[in-house]
Order: sequence, then C-alpha cells, then structure tokens
Amino acid sequence: MPENEPWEYSLYIPNDLRAVTVSRRTLRLILTMHGLIRLVDVAELLATELVSNAVRHTKGPAGLRVHWSPPGTLRIGAWDADPQPPEPPRQFEDEVEDGRGLALVRACADVWGWQPLARQGSRGKYVWCEVSAG
Repeated sequence: MPENEPWEYSLYIPNDLRAVTVSRRTLRLILTMHGLIRLVDVAELLATELVSNAVRHTKGPAGLRVHWSPPGTLRIGAWDADPQPPEPPRQFEDEVEDGRGLALVRACADVWGWQPLARQGSRGKYVWCEVSAG
C-alpha cells in the first residue's frame, strides 16, 4: 500500500505488562510493511509510553491504534477503561524513575492530547500523539 493512502490498525490488549512488548513489535512490523521504517524508533518509544501507561494505571483491557494520514502524519494512540485524565507531563528529574512517560511523549511527538471515551456503556479515555514523516 503506497504512503499516499490512509490506513489504520487496532490492537486490543489485555491488562498485562507483556502487552507493551507485543504492541511495540506489532507497530514495528506495521511500519516496516508500509515502508515507514524511518519512523520506527520514535514511534516505538511513543507507543511504549502510551501502552505502558494504559496497562500500568488501569485495571481493564486496553488497545493500541495506529493511523496513517497522507501526506505524512502518523497518529499513535492508546485507549483504556479508566475515564480519569492522564497525569500532566512532569519535568525530567534525575532521581525519579517513574512518571516520565507523558514528558517523553510531549518531547518526541509533534502534538499530543487525550479525549474521554464512552463505548457500550463503558467509560474510558484515548491518549494520542502525532509525528510527521517529513
């Protein structure tokens, strides 16, 4: 499929930390197959942070969504079952090992955000970011 056509993939994942690795490897395969290898490193970092937050901070299932919009925008998002907004990004601190995920997303993505979700009576949220291929 050429880069000038839109596409989208969704991966539904259980509440399991191993899902972070599965999501990262699946994303690598998707981008490689679509000829977007140049985006793999930053996309893997972003997906890892988003999915990790969804799995670590909620009790229900989660999901990864990857959407390509021509001429060159890749949107990566993770949804989860918790309707609470994500914690605001914190500044990097040398001694702190936790809580840097959204700060990394903010630093590496062109734009990021979140929105509440309501599906089949369930509430949750979708946290997303975009990177440009150009």
